[in-house]
Amino acid sequence: MSELTIDDMSNEYFDVLKELGNIGAGNATTALAQMMQCKVDMSVPRVQLLEFKELGDAMVGEETVMAGIYLAIEGDITGSIMFLLEKQAAKHLVGKLTGMESEGEEFSEMEYSALKEVGNIMTGAYLNSLSSITNLVISPTVPDLTVDMAGAILSVPAIEFAALGDRMLLIQTQFFDEMVLDGYFILIPDMDSYGRMLRALGIGL
Repeated sequence: MSELTIDDMSNEYFDVLKELGNIGAGNATTALAQMMQCKVDMSVPRVQLLEFKELGDAMVGEETVMAGIYLAIEGDITGSIMFLLEKQAAKHLVGKLTGMESEGEEFSEMEYSALKEVGNIMTGAYLNSLSSITNLVISPTVPDLTVDMAGAILSVPAIEFAALGDRMLLIQTQFFDEMVLDGYFILIPDMDSYGRMLRALGIGL
């Protein structure tokens, strides 16, 4: 069995990764609707395999202020996952969850806690669907939340990302309730984990 690299991935492999992205985002949308106790629709996710340096511009630009939830993945798959949301969208979500309109530019301690829980549930739902499809054990660590410019958020785990591989899977999806919310999942399994996922789905490498 040859060593898998991202550059070697065929369209078949990428199609499977896209399907995993679609299912994961759908599961996360269901979790969001349950959390907010209202109807939430989702656009078809846009899935891209990008170099790290392309991520900021592929989302909304590196200077856009975003809320980013980052956590490591352990178990049969190792690596990291991030969920990012523009600051105003995050404010809207927090207001819906707390039942109070968010005031001011900064997040209060209660809003910060609520936002961290949103990220925890969204990434957890995404990883649960991945685990169910592949029958692999995937255990997330305690999430870390940062509110900053996209470029700054992405620079924090950049060294780890680089160690795992120079490309990562960006899953962009829009959630709709009273407003459109652009959400971004960034999945960064190490290369061995890509191979495990694909073999678990019956795709030989």
